[in-house]
Amino acid sequence: MIMPKRRSPLSGHSAARTTAVADAEPAGARAAYAPPVSIPSPPPASPPGPIRRGRRPRAVTAALALLAATGALLLTLPSDAGRPSEAPRPAAGTHAEHLRRARADAWTHVTRPGLAAWPARGGRIGDTGLLARALRAWTDPGWRGRRSAEPGAPARGPGTSARLLFADDVDGRAVVVLQDGTHTVRYSEPPHGGTPELAAALTEGADVTTAAVVVGRSPRTVRLLLAPWITDAAVRDLRAPAVRPHALIRDGDGVTEPVAVAAGDGPCRGVPVVQVRSSPRIAEDRAFLLADLGGLVPARLTSLPTTRPAVRQRPPRAPTGAADVRDWAASACRLTGLRGKGVRGVDHWVFATQALPERSGTARWVCARADTWRGTGDVEYLFVGPGGTRARAVGRGRDTAQCSSSGRNVLAHTEWRAPSGTTYLLAAASRTVTRLEVTARVRSTVGGRLLAITAPRGRPVEVTGRLPDGTRIDSPLSPDGP
Repeated sequence: MIMPKRRSPLSGHSAARTTAVADAEPAGARAAYAPPVSIPSPPPASPPGPIRRGRRPRAVTAALALLAATGALLLTLPSDAGRPSEAPRPAAGTHAEHLRRARADAWTHVTRPGLAAWPARGGRIGDTGLLARALRAWTDPGWRGRRSAEPGAPARGPGTSARLLFADDVDGRAVVVLQDGTHTVRYSEPPHGGTPELAAALTEGADVTTAAVVVGRSPRTVRLLLAPWITDAAVRDLRAPAVRPHALIRDGDGVTEPVAVAAGDGPCRGVPVVQVRSSPRIAEDRAFLLADLGGLVPARLTSLPTTRPAVRQRPPRAPTGAADVRDWAASACRLTGLRGKGVRGVDHWVFATQALPERSGTARWVCARADTWRGTGDVEYLFVGPGGTRARAVGRGRDTAQCSSSGRNVLAHTEWRAPSGTTYLLAAASRTVTRLEVTARVRSTVGGRLLAITAPRGRPVEVTGRLPDGTRIDSPLSPDGP
């Protein structure tokens, strides 16, 4: 007599797992799975009797042996047993069709316009093959091309939530600009073979002042993609404040004509910058001054003029006025020293002016602060003598808050030789300093924030300042120090 097959206690679990896997797999892959192994269960329990007491241990032992053998068989199967082999799949969101695109007028509907509000522009934004190659260059660790990354930016990113900003041909190369909220990359490739390139930059916190991205670069020029809210653009030379700016031509997508850049080597004869103005449709009609420092995003230049102690300090502004450009002219050539450092903005603060001894004219004391996209900042203290043709570094600070909105108490000092040949020790401090003290070989104390005394040439001195509450302000490090 054929006994009905007993249902294993594990068969329900195996069936449920098989069903779940089948639901998750394509129909063609289901047949590749082996049917679940049916594991016989031990006989049902019954009241122990004289004969069953002897058979029960043998039955249990047999069942356990069968379970062990079946488990060993299952453990020997590979984890993807029965499944067709598949090539590695790209991470979700890295396909060209998944690129995010802002509407053409998105920047008019946000409270803080930034790179995320830039629409996709250019004649090749529909070229999925080009876009896929750009995404692959950004995300694939095995991509064979030339990668470069500015400080703080990884050369390779996840590519998820990527946003398309631009795709077109620029100066004979196909160019794609992508952004993911934290980083911006520019992919470029030659038309007929050759080596493609990917440049990555940290742009976290980009806002309305992030008014351009470099889409083309040659040794002496750059082409910029201007923000959609820029209504006017012009080029001017910081070294020639008396020369009026001239209009910068751009096409319908916002790509400019080639703009000259300052020479990185040789004599500094000019420092071209781009002066732009934003649309009144955003918060306010504002002007920005942009300087190419070798990065993917030009640095924004600002000025903070000196004010009298009783006058409230104004926020930094674009140096578009004649007086502001004159202040920048003497130190403009020093911008080349910031190339390739991921600088977001450079502020030029004239924290003091000083009448020089022997009626030799007026000097300006400047703190030039370079803030990076990483959040750090370096400062350089400059002395600009009469005539204002060249600035001389007299102090420095690294990774510091000096000369920022939270570090306005500063001072600096230097030696200066008068036309008569006499050497003076000059010192100047910001407007909150009420007393200066000189120690070492020369000792002197003066009230106020300006000092000019005769001193032996080349002798080390220490100059400190005091605030009204007695807080001490130290001089910056020497520009020639470690």
